[in-house]
Amino acid sequence: MSSDLVIVYHRQPYEEVEENGVVKFRENKSPNGIVPTLKSFFATAEKASWIAWKLADDPSNPDFEKVVEIDDQYGKYNVSRLPLTYEQVSSFYHVSSKEAFWPILHSFKEKFNYDPVDWPTFREVNWAFAEAAAREAAQGARVWIHDYNLWLVPGYLRTLRSDVTISFFHHTPFPAADMFNVLPWRREIVGSLLACDIVGFHIARYASNFVSVAQSLFDVDVLERHKVDPEMVSDGTALSERSYPKLLSYEGRKVAISSANVGVNPDFIEARATDAEVQKNAREIREDMGDCKLILSVGRTDYTKGGVDQLESFERVLADNPELRGKVKLMHVSVSADRNMSAYAPVQTGIEETAGRINGRYGTLRWQPVALISRAIPFDDLIKYYLAADVAWITPLVDGMNLVCKEFCAARVDGDGVLVLSEFAGAAVELHSAVITNPFSHRSMDSAILSALDMPEEERRHRMKTLRSVVKKFTVAAWGEAQQREFDAAVERKQEMLEKQE
Repeated sequence: MSSDLVIVYHRQPYEEVEENGVVKFRENKSPNGIVPTLKSFFATAEKASWIAWKLADDPSNPDFEKVVEIDDQYGKYNVSRLPLTYEQVSSFYHVSSKEAFWPILHSFKEKFNYDPVDWPTFREVNWAFAEAAAREAAQGARVWIHDYNLWLVPGYLRTLRSDVTISFFHHTPFPAADMFNVLPWRREIVGSLLACDIVGFHIARYASNFVSVAQSLFDVDVLERHKVDPEMVSDGTALSERSYPKLLSYEGRKVAISSANVGVNPDFIEARATDAEVQKNAREIREDMGDCKLILSVGRTDYTKGGVDQLESFERVLADNPELRGKVKLMHVSVSADRNMSAYAPVQTGIEETAGRINGRYGTLRWQPVALISRAIPFDDLIKYYLAADVAWITPLVDGMNLVCKEFCAARVDGDGVLVLSEFAGAAVELHSAVITNPFSHRSMDSAILSALDMPEEERRHRMKTLRSVVKKFTVAAWGEAQQREFDAAVERKQEMLEKQE
């Protein structure tokens, strides 16, 4: 039976583990990952499928299980698994996506590496995804494609199946035309995205940037503009927009542009934050800290996250404010990147060297200013640190959204704590009550953390109350509902066009 909903995403919708020689599929552990939200869409379909890739030593091996049926809390659905070799994965994901596309999407033109890109392999993998989606989709089905490593899937799928409704969601920033057009494959990429019925982004700025790129390359007309929700507009925030192009016309077709910010699951986080054991652990951390304040920073080892810049800011603060020595500690969690991605090795080295220099310069037998952690922390452990921290310091140089800052706010069931947030994180357009900082400015970074450390309790609680209300409104479930409305509107537009043609 064909599927009336097909989700196309590079990751499988479960964790595949082997126990006593038997392969088992487990639910994803992350409560805020995008996967659980996408799976919740299965409830809107009579039959649903998921397309992903799976590493295979020999893709032609007849024993490779290309389709598995899953029966979990989201219902029954098929997962079509595309067998890719290590070389294909390395080429299309680690090299093309991470070394060529990632730096451009995040506006790091100097890190763009054209030479190793194998464009034919990128096309080949995207074509395989498109073919799989075309096989699975029922007549008029909804096909939802996710993220930039599958840029070419919409265009291929449109040639294979003109009847389906195609939506594409970008989980990264989208830069302006001067930056994006560095990519030699820009026309092919944008042409593919314009084959969609819906193209979605986190915030209005990224949506506007995409339209400016499209108009620089093709004859695209803007039919409608929408005003941005007033809660997403803040004077003085770098990524704020007041309106964005909502509906485009291209080659006789209408393409909707969506702006919908992904959130977290605050109910789940609050349930964990109010757990007696988690609360007890948080109190123990606070007791161990004594009168020393705790600053928490959580991110990945990536040049976009500004880890070294943040550590250097902390170093300047300690140098300029000797009274803080022994009175404040930075827990800097920077989860190491995939070892196959050589571009991140210098970042890890820089973080380790800077943290070591700070500890060597200011540390004592009883006090080390920086606790550097380079591994992922289990979610329950992270919750207790969210609760124990005086300040969450989240200052990426650029970030599509950033869910860590939202997790921190959702976890603060005590109503206290301060969030210091980069204005170049997509989340900054909603979280105005954070202490907003510019990570490219030494003065802004240093003064922001000092302000957070000195903030009176009344102000802390007022800001946190506002932050928590926003996080509870713009949840991951609300994002899913917004996407469903976009699908409904797209289907209605297609029906109206068909009726006019008859």
